[in-house]
Amino acid sequence: MIEALEKPQCVEMPNTAHHFSDGLYAKELLIPKDMGIVQHTHKYAHLSILAKGRVIVISDDGEQEYKAPACIEIKAGVHHKVISLEDAIWYCIHATEETDADMVDEVLIARG
Repeated sequence: MIEALEKPQCVEMPNTAHHFSDGLYAKELLIPKDMGIVQHTHKYAHLSILAKGRVIVISDDGEQEYKAPACIEIKAGVHHKVISLEDAIWYCIHATEETDADMVDEVLIARG
């Protein structure tokens, strides 16, 4: 692993926007350089889009670096986190009927 990323700061992203459309949800995250999204697992496979920047996705399947623009499949049941190498804009795209931003993670993220 890249030395600078050995202890990145992984946090719940405060700069989050929620977008809803017929049966679709997109979570937009602004991830500053050297920050990361807390490791988690989804109940369902989904696509993520890296619209800006460069990141490393660390998962049960290994590590992969991506440079925008990129479309990435996140598999169901796979622990993963995203670490930014540059300021990044990341979208998680999910098929769901949930339209409450306060409840959507309860539907999509596996607990336990």
